[in-house]
Amino acid sequence: MDYRTYEQRLAYILEQIRKNRFRSLEVTADRFSCSVRTVKRMIAHLRDQGHEITYDRLQKKYIIKNPE
Repeated sequence: MDYRTYEQRLAYILEQIRKNRFRSLEVTADRFSCSVRTVKRMIAHLRDQGHEITYDRLQKKYIIKNPE
């Protein structure tokens, strides 16, 4: 995967989380034809960029703690 594709995928994941449409790690991994672990690393990369992404166990989804 090249850098541009990776950045586009990061933007897609962030947009889905912001819009409250991120379904699951498995669905996203299937969409990108990659592993669940790769999607987890992408979310970790977004966190490293400063996005406060957390997993809410009650709602069973990823959310942004302090939306902009």
